[in-house]
Amino acid sequence: MKRREFLKSATLIAVAAGLKGSSKGSSGVGGNLLHPSGEAGLGGSPSGVGTRPTSSEIAVAHQWFEEHLNDRANLLPFSFVCGAVPSSSLLATWPKTISEKRLDDHRRERTIIWSDVKTGLGVRCVAVTYSDSPVVEWTAYFRNGGKENTPLLESIAGLATRFQRSKEAEFVLHQNRGDSNIAESYQPSSGMLLPNSTEVVHPAGGRPTDSGFPYFNLQTPDGGTIIAIGWPGQWAATFKRDRDRSLDVSAGQELTRLYLKPGEEIRAPLIALLFWQGADVVRAQNIWRRWMLTYNLPRPGGKQVSPIGSFCDGAFFPGLKVSEAGEKEFVDALEKQHVKFDHWWIDAGWYPCGDNWENTGTWEPDPTRFPHGIKAVSDYLHARKMKLIVWFEPERATAGSWLAQNHPDWLLGGRLVNMSRPEVREWITNRVDKLISEQGIDLYRQDFNIQPLKFWRDNDEPNRQGMTENLYIQGYLAHLDKLRSRHPGMLIDSCASGGRRNDLETMRRAVPLLRSDYSPYDGNAVSALGNQGHTYGISSWLPYYGQGAYVTKRDPVYYMRSHMCPAFGMPVDVRSAGVDWDLYRTLVAHWRASADCMLGDYYPLSPYSLQNDQWIAWQFDRPENGDGIIQAFRRPESDQAAMTFRLQGVEPAAKYEVTELDTGVLRTLTGNELLAKGLAVEIKGKPGSALVKYKKKTN
Repeated sequence: MKRREFLKSATLIAVAAGLKGSSKGSSGVGGNLLHPSGEAGLGGSPSGVGTRPTSSEIAVAHQWFEEHLNDRANLLPFSFVCGAVPSSSLLATWPKTISEKRLDDHRRERTIIWSDVKTGLGVRCVAVTYSDSPVVEWTAYFRNGGKENTPLLESIAGLATRFQRSKEAEFVLHQNRGDSNIAESYQPSSGMLLPNSTEVVHPAGGRPTDSGFPYFNLQTPDGGTIIAIGWPGQWAATFKRDRDRSLDVSAGQELTRLYLKPGEEIRAPLIALLFWQGADVVRAQNIWRRWMLTYNLPRPGGKQVSPIGSFCDGAFFPGLKVSEAGEKEFVDALEKQHVKFDHWWIDAGWYPCGDNWENTGTWEPDPTRFPHGIKAVSDYLHARKMKLIVWFEPERATAGSWLAQNHPDWLLGGRLVNMSRPEVREWITNRVDKLISEQGIDLYRQDFNIQPLKFWRDNDEPNRQGMTENLYIQGYLAHLDKLRSRHPGMLIDSCASGGRRNDLETMRRAVPLLRSDYSPYDGNAVSALGNQGHTYGISSWLPYYGQGAYVTKRDPVYYMRSHMCPAFGMPVDVRSAGVDWDLYRTLVAHWRASADCMLGDYYPLSPYSLQNDQWIAWQFDRPENGDGIIQAFRRPESDQAAMTFRLQGVEPAAKYEVTELDTGVLRTLTGNELLAKGLAVEIKGKPGSALVKYKKKTN
């Protein structure tokens, strides 16, 4: 078995997608990717209508649902072994019940329950299908309803199914890296799954998007299946090819070998499959983005999350140790300069922590720096129509903290708060809830700067391997659910040393306001290049994400735009006499003019590259609104001053007003011109960037 090695170029991605041709003097990826004339474009749908699923695709999903999520045990899409007997044999003989209900106008839920009279083990599968999306999802649960321990449960796979290919072509697996605070985070790769090969993918250390990424697009000649694993812990996915036409895919918690005590319940990961047809991988990813936005992105107060512009001044204070006085000073300075943000961000260090913000576990405002609590700051912000973000890390405690001194028995290995215990989870939730209410916090930010896997496994008994992790994950999800139910209008931010906890289950409850901790504030060209790559890769999977960048003296426009996201932090030291406030206001205005479009369909316009002599570009398009943006970057060693990008998603017969935000130059072009001839973009300086907005004319 082998672990995927990620590619350093986009060449194989282009080949796998069926793109043809060659490029002269470019990145080595050709055809309609990068033309000798400098034209670029990665294909995709000529009209935004194509990013909506077809009735045929939805029918395929419904057929799969009926074939695999029924009472036929040999076709179920999950599996396990109990008492050394495979589930296909067991479930075929156990009594079962099937019930259905409508969740809303577009979702139908089916629940299948099997019960073993002899051992008391119950297996429950809850599955959902959609009338407007080609998606099937399910989760399997295991509960001991008897009076004795169950037999040994092993190899629990939330996903266990087989795909068939035609004889004409191989399976191609498209995937991305997870985050590990490097330039290559979210790097896309593609590879053929060859006969008699096995590939295993997993994260590092127990956080679900740490190095590994639990989202895959499995392509076949006539379409493909997107596979997502919702498990905020240590998952593993296996792709096993036979010598002929079959591919077996399994995924689940990486290690399960355990018995259940009476009354205990565990669960498998949430699995979601999206079925797509044709050869357009970019279109498939946009169908996925739309499903994520519609059915997964949290909706506090019942409303879709809007882009967030925020300000965080923590790095301007030693040890991130901000204060009531310091926060008000910064708020006043920005107000004086007529700069206003949606949210104010208090990061780590607001609690008693000595000289190091990493000393967590005492969850109360530092009385010296916040003599009136954080409430004094939130009141100050609310009076100015701003909301407050506050950072927490409730799952980690250090020596000397309140938790370590008063509840050392709650800590695994003396450091990890044991959320697998209901009473511990309840205390944590109640404490956080109390602070949110009393301190006037509007957005709860939860970080997780520890690899939990070793702590989980060290706590397991020999025949209870995986039990601590499973109960912990249930506790973590219950914590988020309780906070959301008590604060229905509050958004939650998922952070874990950057973007290392962004699986599907978490993304249904939170958004990642910091997609990576990779050099966001140093202002150098390497950091800019890496963050360009992050946007390029993550946008295919997560439509809503954030990053922050401090305004720098060197190439500030290029640097800031390299980090620009739907949720964007733009700190500047207001105490510095060298702040160019006119430029700062322009940067904020350009983000605001672009942010809404970033929640539209996503089209890469160039190959993925981290080479300093290349351009990189992409497009966000909102066909329903008739507008979009193009971001293009000329890197420091590129000798090419202009490129032409063939756009996607626009209507051929429509006319568009195209505006270069830097120069104000306005052009009127037809959709057909943008699709066929492309949009010429010139960037004179290197490094340099272009931000272009277009809008369909209504007359």
